[in-house]
Amino acid sequence: MTFVADLTEQLINGVTLGMVYVLLAAGLSIIFGVMDVINFSHGELFALGAYFALSISGALGVGVGFWTALVVAPLLVGIVGVAIERFTIRPLYGRNPLYHILLTFGLVLIINDLIKLVWGTQQRNLGVPGYLSQPVGVAGIQVSLYNYFMIVFAGALALGIYLFLERTKYGMIVRAGSQDRQMVRNVGIDIDKYYTLVFGLGAALAAVGGIVLGGYQSISTGMGNSVIIPAFIIVVLGGLGSFRGAVFGGLLVGIIRTITRTYGGTEFGEVAGITLSLPDLEGLTIFLLMIAVLLVKPQGLFGNPEFQDEGGEEGDLLTGADGGVFTDSVRMKLGAAAVGLLAIAPFAILLTGNDYYIILLNRVLIMAIFALSLDIVMGYTGLVPLGHTMFYGVGAYVAALVMIHYTSSFIIALFGAIVICALIAWIVGSLSIRVSGVYFAMITLAFAELFYNAVFKFQFTGGSDGLLGWDTFFGIAGIGAELNGINLLIAGFEITPNIVFYYTALILAVASLLFARRFMNAPFGSVLQSISEAEERAEFIGYDVTKYKRRAFVISGGMAGMAGGLLAVKPSTFIISPDQTLAWIHSGEVIVMTLLGGMGTLFGPMIGAGVFIGAEDILSSYTEQWRLVIGTIFVLFVLFVPRGLVSIPSLLVQRRQSAESDSPSVGFDESEVNTHD
Repeated sequence: MTFVADLTEQLINGVTLGMVYVLLAAGLSIIFGVMDVINFSHGELFALGAYFALSISGALGVGVGFWTALVVAPLLVGIVGVAIERFTIRPLYGRNPLYHILLTFGLVLIINDLIKLVWGTQQRNLGVPGYLSQPVGVAGIQVSLYNYFMIVFAGALALGIYLFLERTKYGMIVRAGSQDRQMVRNVGIDIDKYYTLVFGLGAALAAVGGIVLGGYQSISTGMGNSVIIPAFIIVVLGGLGSFRGAVFGGLLVGIIRTITRTYGGTEFGEVAGITLSLPDLEGLTIFLLMIAVLLVKPQGLFGNPEFQDEGGEEGDLLTGADGGVFTDSVRMKLGAAAVGLLAIAPFAILLTGNDYYIILLNRVLIMAIFALSLDIVMGYTGLVPLGHTMFYGVGAYVAALVMIHYTSSFIIALFGAIVICALIAWIVGSLSIRVSGVYFAMITLAFAELFYNAVFKFQFTGGSDGLLGWDTFFGIAGIGAELNGINLLIAGFEITPNIVFYYTALILAVASLLFARRFMNAPFGSVLQSISEAEERAEFIGYDVTKYKRRAFVISGGMAGMAGGLLAVKPSTFIISPDQTLAWIHSGEVIVMTLLGGMGTLFGPMIGAGVFIGAEDILSSYTEQWRLVIGTIFVLFVLFVPRGLVSIPSLLVQRRQSAESDSPSVGFDESEVNTHD
């Protein structure tokens, strides 16, 4: 096959994949443009469509079953989407749009575990009619008829949806509601019902994409996770809320991914002794493109999206610091008591003869520092970084590389992790802080994915196998001992490497909290909170908003790097891998911890980390679907306890006061009750 024919075939494959992305991104873009909802569960709805089709096709047979599934499965997923909007998304209207990201991340955990529960974890194949699988040869190009079917079918469906939204009364109302929803309500139209249908339509489009891709490749429980990041790239490139942008971005990303996968690293010959080759940039190109677009033109290549909400119904991020019932002195005493209990916990655990819970507590302390680092930017500046795990992962890699190639001293390894991550945070922060809101969330996600994919490209990082084989020296300059070699007997208690690490991590966690508390109570912290509450006002009175945000981002990145470095130092850690540290799902998990505990409090996210990991450990011992339970709890917290666990005492006090005020008084008139209330 000639190069031209081969390139043409790959372009057809790229367009085929791109049309799947068009269906996925079109629904995602419509939902955001009309409803201001960044739907992270969109990928799981994509996978759900494929699994519904699998069941329908299996029951009816490949021939009739495939065509039936192509109609019925999207309707079923559309109904699921309607239920999601009605019972989870709708109560959040009027809140900050970033709560939709948090809520839909919880839905990711729920839907993914439900899929595993119903269909299992085995990779499956969705059969397509035999005549669609036949190869078609044109001018020496051999491509399956199914490729052409996917292109034509997806293209016709996308065009139909576009015309439906542009040329019908329904579309006119939706577009009017996206421009000014209150005006539409004022003329007597229940716009919320239209929003519900829009969400259902977007979910159905994702399901169609999942079905056609399922017939092209295989179906797995991770397929939703694998497409959601490219989908976000597409809507950012084309423009959040732009249907035309989704079509253009989907085709562009599909072609770029196919070409870089096929020709990356290919050598084309030599010229004057220089080998000409195409760089192996698979997995990197689209993220670099996304970052460039966000920096140069955040509104996307098309700009001026067809759907753009200007209603202004946007609230603030709710912090757990508001409405507390305990005084500062009481909080200090409770904190001291908690630290005291943690200090004696290992000895109580040793009495049981099982040190597993010491290992678990080590993980809790590491994640507590990680969650604390996130709270500095999310709870105090109102920025939600969806790529915060980049600092955690880089910190782990830096510490491991230092101990492998330079010195095994854990002090130098941790110091290196903090410095490198702070430097990266300064660079990333300087670029990312130029945008705000969902655009900031997207650009940090792009940087994190860039690091994640870059790790696979370098030999010194171990690629997909990760790093392993280092020793940790507990000391510096030859003064100390090998951490794994420490084994002491003190007062009948055996002091193991895990216990030594535990107290080291505990000291660093407490020191990190005190350090963060110190500068948050200083004028620096007051300025950050002012920026979070009213950025324009803070800038008007003379504060360099960008500088303060960048400083907070650097501190946060360095602290997250220290948490990652501790992961590498931990005695029970034998390998540092990309999926273990840099996968985007870890950014979501630490956001869950922060919101669960109560952001904007510093100590709340640390409590949230303990609760999350403790719940994971307990639930995983009883069921494989522990993420389903955690996700459900998280969704309930986003809906009903958005200020986190630390706000529960104040909620209980408010409820008691409300009950007392509503109950009839005996022997007192109303004025007496009000006087003594």
